[in-house]
Amino acid sequence: MEFRAMRRKRQQLSEEESIGILQTATAGTLALLGDGGYPYAVPISYVYAGGKLYFHSALSGHKVDAIKNCDKASFCVIDKDDVQPAKYTTFFRSVIAFGHIHIIEDEQEKLETARLLGDRYNPNQEEALQKELEHGFARMLMIRFDIEHLTGKQAIELVKQER
Repeated sequence: MEFRAMRRKRQQLSEEESIGILQTATAGTLALLGDGGYPYAVPISYVYAGGKLYFHSALSGHKVDAIKNCDKASFCVIDKDDVQPAKYTTFFRSVIAFGHIHIIEDEQEKLETARLLGDRYNPNQEEALQKELEHGFARMLMIRFDIEHLTGKQAIELVKQER
């Protein structure tokens, strides 16, 4: 599929800047095709590694059903949201990823990605992470989002500040 080009090219972030945001932000919104064809957007923690996003989930629920029914998804992260009331605008910076999403079936990949996620939110705590995985690994899913298209955008005012 050919993805739509950004209309306001001056405001487009580079791929490196967009990846940087994915590497530093701690949560985003995962958008899926939900029940009855309604969009389903869920805030979720994640880790970015090797051009992919990884999430964890319970074994069942709306998110899992949506992923099983349609593997297309998008993921949005807001890096900056500075409301400027007197200017009737917002100085924003955000990233949107489009791609395909899958439940990880391979046990080794599931374990490796669960460790990535655990290390991201509680770094250098191997013993605690091992205990958590021993306790909950069988009751969790790991999900892989293969990014096909990534765009980042910022407010024109931030573009002008960078000059």
